[in-house]
Amino acid sequence: MILLFSIIEKFEGIFLDKYKTAILPSHRKALQAMKMCRKEHGPHLLAQCTNIECLQQTYIPHSCGNRNCPHCQNHEGQQWIENQLNKQLPVKYFLITFTLPEQLRDITWKNQKLIYSLFFICVKETLQTFTKNDKKLQGTAGFTAVLYTHSKKGDYHPHIHVVMPAGSINKETRSWRVKDGKYLFNHKALAKVFRAKLLKMMVANNLQIPKKCPEKWVVDCKCVGNGNKAIIYLGNYLYKGVIQEKDILKCENGMVTFRYVHSKSKEVKTRTVTGEYFLWLLMQHVLPKGFRRVRVYGFLHPCSKQLIKLLQYLLKVNPVNFFKQLKKRAEIICKCCGAKMRIIGVMIPGHQIQRAANSTN
Repeated sequence: MILLFSIIEKFEGIFLDKYKTAILPSHRKALQAMKMCRKEHGPHLLAQCTNIECLQQTYIPHSCGNRNCPHCQNHEGQQWIENQLNKQLPVKYFLITFTLPEQLRDITWKNQKLIYSLFFICVKETLQTFTKNDKKLQGTAGFTAVLYTHSKKGDYHPHIHVVMPAGSINKETRSWRVKDGKYLFNHKALAKVFRAKLLKMMVANNLQIPKKCPEKWVVDCKCVGNGNKAIIYLGNYLYKGVIQEKDILKCENGMVTFRYVHSKSKEVKTRTVTGEYFLWLLMQHVLPKGFRRVRVYGFLHPCSKQLIKLLQYLLKVNPVNFFKQLKKRAEIICKCCGAKMRIIGVMIPGHQIQRAANSTN
């Protein structure tokens, strides 16, 4: 397996020089974080043995914690999956995908924070409107929306995945309404309303709409059973970056080869690009500082925990049956006595550790 930090060290100079007019401070920060992730000369944490007779101490290289790093936040990803599965209800679930057309990608890239925000607002309003007007639902929707900016090949391709239960709460009648079957909403109607809302908001924010903006946009709406697989799918890609290290096959002669799964054929394919362009494929998906990739709306919102518990009680749902228990963090074991170790210090600079080691010697 080829480590990501080795590619960064090898092509960082060329990348920064070639894309100096396009990269943002957030890109540089993410690049440096991934470069130092779990490196000996980077920050460390200090662990001490819990055995009173041993008390052995050891330094362990810190993970960078950056949300774009393929090394980090696996535990956070599992926690997110568990939290979502904990809120499941006994109805059909749907995976709805809203995609921005290719003609809008350039203006989206140049106005990321604004258009991504408008993107979320339009998706929310569209689904809320359809749920309220649906003859069987006629109420308030609840759903989880996740923004992705990359295609399987790593190219810039903004889209939002929505996991939505086919149920609603009618506040006027205080009733829980359900829609059966494998059909939720007409995907063409969703696309038409979504397009009109987003273009209207872009114009209102003084953004120039491209002349070749297509009349037909793409929205996909498909049934995903109880929603388990859809939630796990989204959670697995939420915290692991765009291209994982296990998929990097070669790095030689200034070129990097990685594999990916084709979205339609599901075949495993490979792509070879220059080293600096490979880093660009990673960096162009770093979201603006402070921007939230995940938004939860309606009765699934974190503020509605009591409502979810009430619904699960009334509908006789035990969410524990829906998922495997969260894997515990790997424990740190003392090499001297085999006892557990506890963390007593974090973010200790590598040069400080080296200096202490030299003075001891």
